This record gives sequence, structure tokens and C-alpha cells, in this order.
Amino acid sequence: MPSGSSKIALFIDGANLHSTVRALGFDIDYKYLLKEFEARGTVVRACYYTSLIEGQEYSSIRPLLDWLDYNGFTVVTKATKECLDASGRRKVKGNMDLELAVDAMELSDHIDEMVLFSGHGELRSLVEAMQRHGVRVTVVSSLATQPSMIADELRRQADVFCDIRELQPRIGRALRPTRLTIGENFRYPRS
Repeated sequence: MPSGSSKIALFIDGANLHSTVRALGFDIDYKYLLKEFEARGTVVRACYYTSLIEGQEYSSIRPLLDWLDYNGFTVVTKATKECLDASGRRKVKGNMDLELAVDAMELSDHIDEMVLFSGHGELRSLVEAMQRHGVRVTVVSSLATQPSMIADELRRQADVFCDIRELQPRIGRALRPTRLTIGENFRYPRS
């Protein structure tokens, strides 16, 4: 198939991608991420999946979700669930794999390529099902993090595995410092 004629859908596991790029020391510029894949074909859908803490008045991820929503992404969220583990510790769960899988299967007859930004091994059967529908699957994650963010069974099932470090020069930006103290990396402009 000639370059640019492929119908592509992006499926981004937001929490997994965020953890991966943080471990590698950069952040994603989603405008450039979208442009990167628009240059490879027609992006039919770009979906971003994340969970939100229910009842939280402000979430640090909200500005990103709003930006994505207004700039060509389909944002899929759900409330996290709170539970206790076996030792009585509070755990917060917000797995979006099922929502991602259902959406991908619904698009399987309308796309040529699925680009999955996740390393979760549970998604291996989704990748296999998409392949049975004739969809080529690229999985984007990393082997360079410690521990590795990509499950071996997912990487092996993919038609193409792309280490996110390969995309970093085109879609990444350096992490901004979270806190700056007076005098640290700051210079007054010269008059």
C-alpha cells in the first residue's frame, strides 16, 4: 500500500504512555504526535484513554484532556474505583483496557493500521483479534525503562514494535522543572 493512503487509528493508554515517557525523561507534544501519524496516512481516529479520580474538584490532567478534546482526539475517561488489597491498604484502580479494546474492535473494519500506545500484556489478545480482521498493528512502548514497560507477549504479537525513543525527536519535548527556587537556573534579563 502506498505511503499516505493507509487508514490509521491511534489508541493511547494515557497512564501507561505517561509513565513510559517520564521514565525516559521526556514528555509528549500531542500536536506533533498527531502530525507524525498524519504524515503516514489518514488518521481516522486518535483516542486517548485515562481514568479520573471521582469527586476530585481539580485534576492536573484536565488541561491536557481539554486540549486533546479540542484538537482532534477522542478522549475516553472513567472514574477510578477504590478498593482494599489483601493487607488492607487502599488501592485506586482505573484500568481502561476494556474500553480501548471495544473501541478498537468496532473500528477494525474501517482501518488498515492500529497504533497502540501501551505495554499491557492483557492487550495481546486484542492485537491478535485485530490482526485476524486484517489490521496491521504497531505497538509503541519501550524496552529501555527499568523495569521494561512493554510485556514481552504484546511486543511479540505486534506486527511492528516501535520503541518510543525512536519517535522522541519528532514527538517529544523535555520535561519542565516542577519547582524552581530563587537563584536556581534563573537569570535576570540584561537591560
